Amino acid sequence: MFEGLHDIDWASMEHAYGPADEVPELLLALRSPDREERHKALSRFYSAVHHQGVVAPCTTASLPFLFELAGDPTVPERAAIVELLVSIGRAAVEECEEEYADLVDFAGAAAVMRERAEAFVAFAADADQHVCRAAIPGLGLFLDDAERAGVVLRDRLSAEPGMVERLLIVEAMGTLALRLPASADEVMTGLAGLAADVTVDPGVRLAAVVQQARRAPEQIGEDVVPAVIALLRQMVLGAAAYPVWRESTGQVSPADGAPPQVATAFEDLDRLGRVHAPTTELLRTLHEALAARVPERTALLTEQLAGPDPGSRLDAIRMSKELMTSWRGDHTGLITLVAGQLSTREHEIAAEAAAVLESCHPIAEPAREPLAAYVAAYGPDTWSAPQQQLRRAYQSAVRALARIGDGRAVPGVLAGLDGGVDDWRAVEVAGALREASQKLVPRLCDQLRRIDHAQQRLEMSAGSVLSALTGLGDQAALAVINDTLLAAVRHERKSTICSALKALAAFGPAAAPALSGIRSLTAASDAHVRHAAVGALWAVSGDQEEVLPLLHDLLGSSVFFWKTLAADVLGEIGPPATAALPRLRELLTDTYEWVRVHGATALWEIGGEAETRPVLDTLLQAWEQNPATANHVVACLDRMGPAAAPALPRLRSELVRARRGGRFASIDNDEELQRISRVIVERLA
Repeated sequence: MFEGLHDIDWASMEHAYGPADEVPELLLALRSPDREERHKALSRFYSAVHHQGVVAPCTTASLPFLFELAGDPTVPERAAIVELLVSIGRAAVEECEEEYADLVDFAGAAAVMRERAEAFVAFAADADQHVCRAAIPGLGLFLDDAERAGVVLRDRLSAEPGMVERLLIVEAMGTLALRLPASADEVMTGLAGLAADVTVDPGVRLAAVVQQARRAPEQIGEDVVPAVIALLRQMVLGAAAYPVWRESTGQVSPADGAPPQVATAFEDLDRLGRVHAPTTELLRTLHEALAARVPERTALLTEQLAGPDPGSRLDAIRMSKELMTSWRGDHTGLITLVAGQLSTREHEIAAEAAAVLESCHPIAEPAREPLAAYVAAYGPDTWSAPQQQLRRAYQSAVRALARIGDGRAVPGVLAGLDGGVDDWRAVEVAGALREASQKLVPRLCDQLRRIDHAQQRLEMSAGSVLSALTGLGDQAALAVINDTLLAAVRHERKSTICSALKALAAFGPAAAPALSGIRSLTAASDAHVRHAAVGALWAVSGDQEEVLPLLHDLLGSSVFFWKTLAADVLGEIGPPATAALPRLRELLTDTYEWVRVHGATALWEIGGEAETRPVLDTLLQAWEQNPATANHVVACLDRMGPAAAPALPRLRSELVRARRGGRFASIDNDEELQRISRVIVERLA
């Protein structure tokens, strides 16, 4: 096995983290009898050799050996190798027509996969059910003979008794029709026949309907979603199709010394990658094809969330989040349905529902009472419950309730801060509970005092506590914040320095005792520290004579965020900063649209109506070029009053958009963008 493996100059190639000379060792480990060794090797292969879907020359060079492993029945867990091959091949065939630098090799890998496409015909007929399932997508991806591919897929559909395999085969038919236009008419005719044949099991008919929609989303009729709902109701999903539904018993504390926030993020990624029902990917494909048709997607999700199978409902909760965070619309009904999942006995479903409600907190008002009821039913001690999924469900519900500013979350948050279990999760939402500041601030200050700034890994925790104290706005925290700033300076913890400076700035003149420390950092060599220090100096001192020379220097720098900060502060100073107008007008020709937007905003705040034309032109052009600037642009338009009238057509077009927009296209920024845009339109109309 592996003839020629060591003849390849692996060291001359690179993977995501450096020279690829470890690839032979990884390939050898993939056939190890030791399960842990195999899993570590596979994980490393994905993270380094096939990093984030990239196919490098070393990835291509490894393909013959991966095929050898997949074809050897003595190799344990061959299905994982076949899945890896399909992942590499999918990325390769999708990107092989694009031009890339020498560091990637999509075209080379695609050629190898097509040359060895017949191997997937054999894998798809393998006696090992898991190998078969892993291989079926390759039939639609790698066979270039459309007629041969069609025959193979039809034969497999007739031969396969399992529903999961049959769904995958129909999906591969859809992939084939998209990839090889010569096969499209025949495949689509076959899919139409399957969808209409009442003697075919409803799962296959459902798959056929979805693949037709995938191939021609613009032709989806009003009857498609009702037909899909009817087929879902006909399906009887066998328990064998799902992973065992049981409580997880994971560790409370993260391993390997990683900050708990980072460890949890990786756990979330792993969890979100799991699929709990064979229809999930089909329905996700249909949702993607339906795109902006929010009412129809909501109707489909309503059916999914009402189903008896817990795995299907769990996956539907996640799809609900995808809809609500990506598309605008009236999501009141869907929020209510997701909140209804809190009453389930399955803690993982309740946890997922609560997590989605937290993510959607700007529109989660209809979930307030169900969240409060859930939190009250379990009580604060549940924050540290030994059962991982129950603990996560309760914590997520408390966090969601806190995000919408409901004081009934306070006992849970206090339990988190006092108990030491996942306290960072309580810290992250404490700032939203201002009415409980007298209880929260002392605890948060104690946490901040206990942080050892000599340990870099604790910077994330320090930043979270500082952010929470900023949100609570209680001046009793100022002394501790100032002490934290001085300690962070001593230990050169730049992230914590910036967080402390921003916190002090939020308190304004009340933070005057910290001015000496702030002033000492306005000439810092680190660009981010200097940026935060100058902003804090103005916010705390309000001394124009002291700040204006610093701002003048920042305006002339090449660091874009120095220029944007200087423009923002000058805008806050207003007309007294008239001397800066020539420099601000120069910013309107900057190559970076964010600099132009901040410059135009400051120009309006200082120059007023005399600057209307260049300000409007700059703002609207930047918004068109980069939709992420929308929140900043619309905030300025709001302050411009009647002078913003020429922007009405752009504002109206924004309000009829279906997809969410604004900074990061996040739900909170988009909701604010819509709110302010409506206010301006109503005022000016």
